[in-house]
Amino acid sequence: MAYVAADGGGGIGKAAGGIITVAAPAVAGAPAPSGGGYKFSREEIDEVIRQWEDLREKLRNDSRHAQDMARVRPPGAEPASEDFTSSANPSGQAFLQATQKMIAYVQEYINALRNARDGITTREEQSQEDIDSVGSGVMEV
Repeated sequence: MAYVAADGGGGIGKAAGGIITVAAPAVAGAPAPSGGGYKFSREEIDEVIRQWEDLREKLRNDSRHAQDMARVRPPGAEPASEDFTSSANPSGQAFLQATQKMIAYVQEYINALRNARDGITTREEQSQEDIDSVGSGVMEV
């Protein structure tokens, strides 16, 4: 699914003051997101992207810890340690999988935000080129 920036209905004069609209990204195996989304001004979007990148880094750190949790070894070769390990490893594996899914979701959202930001920048550049070219065919007398 593509996410695009809305420029207030199009036109050369409206592109510069556009609002960036981003819907929640779809994630494989998860229910489709509702029709909601967010709107950001051009000034806000880079800060929002930075916050999502910070969240992604925190989740990556969690993922490294989850890998350790998924590989617990019994401290001794006796039933109590082995029973604990047989319960702890699946729990750690579930946490690792959940964390990996969250990382994928956050990355998709970062991609959607960047695409929206870059889409409005491209339209602004095209609008400026259109404005600049309007006078190119006029002759002075």
